[in-house]
Amino acid sequence: MRLTRFTDVALRVLMRLAVAEGTEAPTTREVAATMRVPYTHAAKVVARLQHLGLLDARRGRGGGLTLTSAGRSASIGSLVRELEGPEEVVECEGDTPCPLRSACRLRGALRGAQEAFYAALDPITVTDLVASPTGPLLLGIGSGPPPD
Repeated sequence: MRLTRFTDVALRVLMRLAVAEGTEAPTTREVAATMRVPYTHAAKVVARLQHLGLLDARRGRGGGLTLTSAGRSASIGSLVRELEGPEEVVECEGDTPCPLRSACRLRGALRGAQEAFYAALDPITVTDLVASPTGPLLLGIGSGPPPD
């Protein structure tokens, strides 16, 4: 299974905000530069995470992004399920339906593997992801110009 770029960026944004506590709240533009992602992509991710109640975004002087308590304790498995959506690993019903779809055992096996993947992530929180040595490394990442 491969995560979408959106989910990857969302997890990295949450991790970056988890280590920003106690410092000046970074802006979306600063987080995008630090994580080396395009600003427009980061802005969409931030909007979705804010909608999910995982971060707060305030505009203007003294504004910025802060992680909520729900964001700190969020299960990575739940986040990935939410952000990836209900898609299955294989497309059995698409434009050219698989001729085996009515009696295929592969689809069920892959669905089980996908659930095992999520279950392995369920007990891990955003806070767990930024434990040493990751947190200090995140704090040390400089901000350069984000890709276009």
